[in-house]
Amino acid sequence: MTLDQAQKQVDQWIKTIGVRYFNELTNLGILVEEVGELSRIMVRKFGEQSFKESDKKTDLADEMADVLWVLLCLANQTGVNLTEAFQKNMEKKTLRDANRHRDNEKLQ
Repeated sequence: MTLDQAQKQVDQWIKTIGVRYFNELTNLGILVEEVGELSRIMVRKFGEQSFKESDKKTDLADEMADVLWVLLCLANQTGVNLTEAFQKNMEKKTLRDANRHRDNEKLQ
């Protein structure tokens, strides 16, 4: 599935099942909440914190998909084509960082 297809699928779901989009600020708050849930799993799985009993049934992939879902909603609401935005962002990073990471002694 492409980003464009994902944006369209989310939009169709919102219009047929979700009734309407939450407003942009509400979705921004939801995005922050979802990133927090992803962070909670990451620090327990890869960091020093141990899992709480309530965390053991969480799914890392599902939490990442929740973040993506809300980001797709925000893109749809604000008229951002994520395919184009991502391509431009990759070009920017490629030009800006052509040697930056290779020359970083911390990464050697």
